Amino acid sequence: MLKAVFHKKDTDFCGFEISGHAGYGTEGNDIVCAAVSSCTMLVCNCITENFKSNAEVNVEENRITLRLSERDEAAVKLLSAFYEHLEMISRDYSKVKLMIV
Repeated sequence: MLKAVFHKKDTDFCGFEISGHAGYGTEGNDIVCAAVSSCTMLVCNCITENFKSNAEVNVEENRITLRLSERDEAAVKLLSAFYEHLEMISRDYSKVKLMIV
């Protein structure tokens, strides 16, 4: 199962943790994992490199985390759009689970 946990501070998204494996194909051939990994890295790179937001990103084996160090309007909007995108994927692929904490 691929698990996405999104963190909120007040009403704003402030980070996420994506972990696991979707299990729709073998490692390296799972298009669901590839889609989620690709959009996750796009979000991380956009927040840190394009927006220059103050954020901590950690990439480990089967786990990616991002946490905003301070509120940034553009980053908050992108995190919200990212959540909505993963929500659409999870509707079609039941092994993708979303949580907000």
